[in-house]
Order: sequence, then C-alpha cells, then structure tokens
Amino acid sequence: MDRLDRLEAVALPIARVNCDTDQIIPAQYLQKMRSDDFGRYLFAEFRFRQDGSEVEDFILNRPPYRPARIVVANRNFGCGSSREHAVWALYDYGIRAAIAPSFGDIFFTNCLKNGLLPIVLPQEVVTPLLAHLEAVPGATVAVDLPAQQVVLPDGTHHPFEIEAFAKTCLVNGIDELGYTLAQSARIDAFERSHEGRDA
Repeated sequence: MDRLDRLEAVALPIARVNCDTDQIIPAQYLQKMRSDDFGRYLFAEFRFRQDGSEVEDFILNRPPYRPARIVVANRNFGCGSSREHAVWALYDYGIRAAIAPSFGDIFFTNCLKNGLLPIVLPQEVVTPLLAHLEAVPGATVAVDLPAQQVVLPDGTHHPFEIEAFAKTCLVNGIDELGYTLAQSARIDAFERSHEGRDA
C-alpha cells in the first residue's frame, strides 16, 4: 500500500446514483489473481466495446480525466455485492480517494483495508462539485488526510471524519497485518513479561 497524507489531483465525476460494485468491475474478472492489474478492468463494460476498443465518450476515456486519482461520486457509491475487487480496480488504476455523500458499507470498509480513502461529504456539497467537474474537465480537488479536510476547486474547505486506526494505517501505508507486525517488539516484550504467570 502507498502512503497517503496529502493529495491534489484530477477528480473523476461519477454522477450516477447507486453505482454498484458490478459496474465498477464486472463479474467476469473476479477469478483473476490479485497480482493482476485490476485497473485494466475498471468500469470495463462502459470503457470498452466487445472488440476491446475504447468507448470514446465514456468519461474515463476522455483525455482530461485519464490521470484522475480522486473519484467524486453520487450517493451509495460501491453498493451491491461485497467484492473487494472493486476497490482493487480503483486502486490499481491509480485512484487514492473517493468522495461521495454515502457509500456501500462493505465497500467503505474494503477501501480502508486496501489503501483507498473514502470521504463522506454532504449531498449539498457533492452535487455542485459533480456539476463543476463535468463542466471543467481536468479540474482538481485536494485531500489533506492529516488535517481531515477536502479543498474544492472554488477554494472552500470541507472537513471529514475518519476512524483513528484507519487514518494511522493510510498515513503510514500499512494494512492491518502490517500494523500488527510493526508492533512485534512490543508484543514480544509483553509476552516475555508474562512468561510463567500461568504456571
């Protein structure tokens, strides 16, 4: 996992409500190994025709949006099945943060476990932001994880909440296992201090 602290990047608007995990990555790619580049399959049914050629008018295929590292979505983004592959597809493409009024619960958790920051902002903030990003292709959004705020293209700052443990993992670029391994010296010391107590 990459470290994530501050990020300013092109934002990709996904205005459809209830964009589910099957739309983010179709089911036919779920049997592939994690070592594969799942970014190739992100929104595959919208991005590509049957012959593999690009659908030119799909938003991710438009040149200003190709370098996007932030997704701005409508409510209930990532709903549907619990497939972790949806997060892998976003992450492997290069997306490091997703902003929406709400997320599918399992998708939200999977984001945090896989190095992608899900940010909940009010609908009244997201709706005009989506309109702006569609009207101004290539517009950027800034995310400051240590300060827990988002800076929009108009310069306004919006705070967001994140659980402290998840924030620690994202800032340090580690998952739950990595965090546990980083505590190995303390765990060993604890075990040594308790040796023989149950005898």
